[in-house]
Amino acid sequence: MKELEFESREKWLVLGMLWLVCFLNYADRQAISSIFPLLEKDFGFSKSELGLIGSAFMVIYALASPVAGYAGDCVSRKGLLVGGCLLWSLMTGVTGFCGLLWQFVTTRSLMALGESVYFPSATSLLSDYHGQKTRSTALSFHQSAVYLGTIAGGSLAALLAAHFGWRWAFYGFGLFGMVVVLMLGKWLREPIRGRAEVSKVAEEPVLTIGFKELFCALLEQPGVLFLMLAFAFANGVASIFLIWAPTFLFQKFHLSLVAAGFSAVAAIQLASALSAPLSGILADGLSVSIKGARMLVQLGGLVLGSICVAGVGHASTMALLVVAMICFGLCKGVYDGGIFASVFDLVSPRERSSAAGLMNMIGWGGGSLGPLAIGFYSTYGHGTQMERMSGAIAWSGAAYLVAAGLILAAFRSQRKVS
Repeated sequence: MKELEFESREKWLVLGMLWLVCFLNYADRQAISSIFPLLEKDFGFSKSELGLIGSAFMVIYALASPVAGYAGDCVSRKGLLVGGCLLWSLMTGVTGFCGLLWQFVTTRSLMALGESVYFPSATSLLSDYHGQKTRSTALSFHQSAVYLGTIAGGSLAALLAAHFGWRWAFYGFGLFGMVVVLMLGKWLREPIRGRAEVSKVAEEPVLTIGFKELFCALLEQPGVLFLMLAFAFANGVASIFLIWAPTFLFQKFHLSLVAAGFSAVAAIQLASALSAPLSGILADGLSVSIKGARMLVQLGGLVLGSICVAGVGHASTMALLVVAMICFGLCKGVYDGGIFASVFDLVSPRERSSAAGLMNMIGWGGGSLGPLAIGFYSTYGHGTQMERMSGAIAWSGAAYLVAAGLILAAFRSQRKVS
């Protein structure tokens, strides 16, 4: 009885530990966006060059994710999490020494290599602690760290930059990462694969299928493919806000650097941090009686979110902008909360890390095009620079509608199979 109570408590303790790592993961990657105006001033970077810095992370992250995911199904996930956190924390600190475009692109690329192992291994590991009754709840609470980490990365980086210089933002985050690495090494425990799916604990073997064969098999499943393509379109919109929202507020509404860095992410991310866990609880409840309920919850968030994205781009006052951003954040959290839980319903436990890695490749591959497109159109399009940026952001809401259509296709394909 005591052992069962410990295991029940342990699954929530592991969630709390990985929540902190996920918080750091997103704080580190978001920190640079809030200081884009300073980099533009100090080094003369153009909007397209800043877009390249932002997209470099996403491109490498996407390319490395399938390998990272496959590794998570073949070797110790704890080892991957510790090593990945160590690498990305070191590169975060090194960013503080950069001064040339290629240096920023290089450190962001190496940082992406470290971060690419996190979500496949972490979500797979959490799913071995949490079964069908609590999986959406656990993964959606874990997702809330994404939003709060994004807020911390943007606002703290801007605050440190304003008072001590932008380089200290990266020194500070890098040092905090070293502390987190020590925590993971000491307290995180590797669970038995598939333990949440069986009543009698018996280790499910790790992958024996080859890299190419596994990913071809995953993509041959229509539901899996549709969910991954939906993530690409939805993540393109999310990436635009992560990279360009601070600059958008700084230049259109003339906020201070600190206020822009905080306001650009706080309204959206706090709303998402609230709605993601609630959507996970809702999805777990509905999935008891409705097959594919997790997808339906995501679908609703995307349809409503497309309207809110258009509202952000067309907002003429700060009040209207904040309302639109909050509404978008609520809808975004509803979709995000089920990203991995939905696809994990369609794959076996020993393929979860690989599925998450492949999903990240497709999702962030598509996502990387968003910031680059906004930067390019803002530099070379028609009208004033701010008119071009506002219009591009508004039209990006169409990508949410495409994602909604793909989620619907995934739902229908699953119903046909059953």
